[in-house]
Amino acid sequence: MKINGNEIKPGMVIKHQDTLWTAVKADHVKPGKGGAFAQVELKNILDGRKLNERFRSADKVERVRLEQKDHQFLFADGDMLTFMDTESYEQIALQTEFVGEDRAAYLSDGMMVTLEFYEDKPIGMDLPQHVELEVIDTEPVVKGQTAANSYKPAMLAGNIRSSVPPFVGVGERVVVSTEDGSYVRRAD
Repeated sequence: MKINGNEIKPGMVIKHQDTLWTAVKADHVKPGKGGAFAQVELKNILDGRKLNERFRSADKVERVRLEQKDHQFLFADGDMLTFMDTESYEQIALQTEFVGEDRAAYLSDGMMVTLEFYEDKPIGMDLPQHVELEVIDTEPVVKGQTAANSYKPAMLAGNIRSSVPPFVGVGERVVVSTEDGSYVRRAD
């Protein structure tokens, strides 16, 4: 679908210079002289490059719609991760580097993720916002210590480093953010 260059908004995916880009930031400028334009910061979906581009209202760009499908993580085998489409039950194997080593650590058997496809080719994956993990190593609990602003380092399942409140001990389950690994709360 073709759109005018000044209609680009953050979050949109466009085809530009024969590759896919997502708009990170878009500033619409109307100078005193000349026509209005959009100054857009783009990030390449495939390799992560960044690009600043100026689009005038007369410029036509192709807006791309990505197909999103729910998949269930089945297992890891070496450096391959296997997911199953929850509707068709088809399996897809992806390299760990496609997901990213740090993000792959959050995957657990049976976890639901959203894979993004462009022309039947996977190009991205969204993890759940929070995951529940077990604390496998941390300093011992000190009696009488409260949940003040002090946190202690902890190692979570999947070799994820995080900081937890002083009252959390080894073997307990905690909820952490998949964005940065930060502690959210104790698991129910």
